[in-house]
Amino acid sequence: MKRTGKAVWKGSGLEGSGLLTTQSGAFDEQPYSVKLRFENEDGKKGTNPEEMIATAHAGCFAMALSVELGKAGFTADEINVDANLSLDKEDEGWAITKIDLILNASVPEISEDKFAEIAKGAKEGCPVSKVLACEITLDYTLNG
Repeated sequence: MKRTGKAVWKGSGLEGSGLLTTQSGAFDEQPYSVKLRFENEDGKKGTNPEEMIATAHAGCFAMALSVELGKAGFTADEINVDANLSLDKEDEGWAITKIDLILNASVPEISEDKFAEIAKGAKEGCPVSKVLACEITLDYTLNG
């Protein structure tokens, strides 16, 4: 299975801007820029790669948890996940240093110990949780 995303950037790093598009069309040429990414602390003026990673992580974990609960014979009434991603300036540049998953779930007839076990497994097994440990390849064409 393959999923795709596309970015188009024009101009310099600090003054330029770009457009982000997802395969599904959920994002279709959404604008982003350094200014929107780093000078807009509340994140309300435009999108950025980190908020998409946080959202993807929250969605992936919620789905993984639901699947793992089902395998154990439980069905959640609701799973609500916030993912808080920390992007920090380090000596080598900017880095994602942490993602806090904040889970609020309603699951009838499950013990807290069993829920904790299943939630931990879902967090560790979620593909987005593992994304930074994956192989990253680069294939390019240089025009100009």
